Amino acid sequence: MSRSNSVPATPFEATITDLSHDGRGVARVDGKALFVSGALLGEQVMVRLRKRHRHFDEAEVVEVITPSPHRVEPRCRHFAECSGCSMQHLDAEAQIAAKQRVLAENFERIGKVAPQQWLPPLTGEPWAYRRKGRLSVRHVLKKGRVLVGFREEANPRFVADIQQCEVLHPAIGPKVGLLAELINGLDAVDAIAQIEFAGGDDTMALVFRHLQPLGEADLAALTAFGQQHGLAIYLQPGNNSSVHPLWPAQPRLAFRIASDDARFADVELEFEPLDFVQVNANMNQRMVAHAMALLDPQPTDRVLDLFCGLGNFTLPIARRVAEVVGVEGEHGLVQRAAQNAARNGIDNATFHVANLFEDQRASDWARTPWDKVLLDPPRAGADQLLAYLPHRKTRRVVYVSCHPASLARDAGILVNQHGFTLASAGVMDMFPHTAHVESIALFER
Repeated sequence: MSRSNSVPATPFEATITDLSHDGRGVARVDGKALFVSGALLGEQVMVRLRKRHRHFDEAEVVEVITPSPHRVEPRCRHFAECSGCSMQHLDAEAQIAAKQRVLAENFERIGKVAPQQWLPPLTGEPWAYRRKGRLSVRHVLKKGRVLVGFREEANPRFVADIQQCEVLHPAIGPKVGLLAELINGLDAVDAIAQIEFAGGDDTMALVFRHLQPLGEADLAALTAFGQQHGLAIYLQPGNNSSVHPLWPAQPRLAFRIASDDARFADVELEFEPLDFVQVNANMNQRMVAHAMALLDPQPTDRVLDLFCGLGNFTLPIARRVAEVVGVEGEHGLVQRAAQNAARNGIDNATFHVANLFEDQRASDWARTPWDKVLLDPPRAGADQLLAYLPHRKTRRVVYVSCHPASLARDAGILVNQHGFTLASAGVMDMFPHTAHVESIALFER
């Protein structure tokens, strides 16, 4: 293939020798890495170049010559167009194996550590699982209609034209096309920028972000849609604090975390539609139980829960220990965590607002010698915290991660600077059919 800057239209053959961390096949052409959407490890494929870059190129599959034994037919008819689920063409077992390989490679390459034991992967239902997310909205004049969905795989500037989504919660997944029709019929058709969705155990909420005030007819149409489909409708005319319900007047969003031990009561967490909650309700139940087993909370334990959010881990821990303190950077989440504790009759959990990406070592909770620590940081990880935590008294740390690279880096710190052993680690398939790697690790000393 020519190495000019032009993008040739003629397909060419490539051999896929690896799978990238984002789920694309990897080939080498003229010594340059080529990332191929829709290709799998070991396949011989015909590809068409999409984009050239200085150090790599991007392409898409136009024909599979020799398929992988792990290739399956994608369930979603929008698979090739939508960027939401890039690994639907790979069977479930191979998806998990790919995520485990990513985690292991990051531990080895970044953290220079390896777990003493690999935990069995935590998996759940792979379809209709997503209860939280954001749908893009675009009024396309050339098409004469509104598109609602996720971004196109080939060009993230465009919204994929989809009618339904197989991974979204049943209350919303089959209705993506109906949402497009709804917005297409509004007077303010160009004013709707996005739709957030958030589901509790009993209620699915839609938050319509609108860039100009909505008239009475549009408000009536949104209300009628919510009533017809059993959806709570919220409006967002400005920033996050502007979110308010349209119908019903006082919706209630909540989910229950069942206890896996009859000695301890369940907990129920109320939340607001833009609050962070785990997107996969079933997997969240399993993850909390998994974390409890690794943390091994005892009646005399004093536990610190960092990046605690609404109290997803804090409150189940509180049922089992003498004291737990949750720390979170977002004031609204801390407020609702405390309310959730009171609502569940929990009086041994306290919460603090603190920016955990700034030095907090002078805080009382940071100076306290906790028996055990649980942390669930965002993608950036927790390396700044680990400059002063955990204390020498801390015997066990459970680390829940949404980014394998930051977990691997922080694992190296805990092992090499704090004297912990990486006792066990494993993946949790919170986002089936995507390349996202959620994981959990236990550190002991």
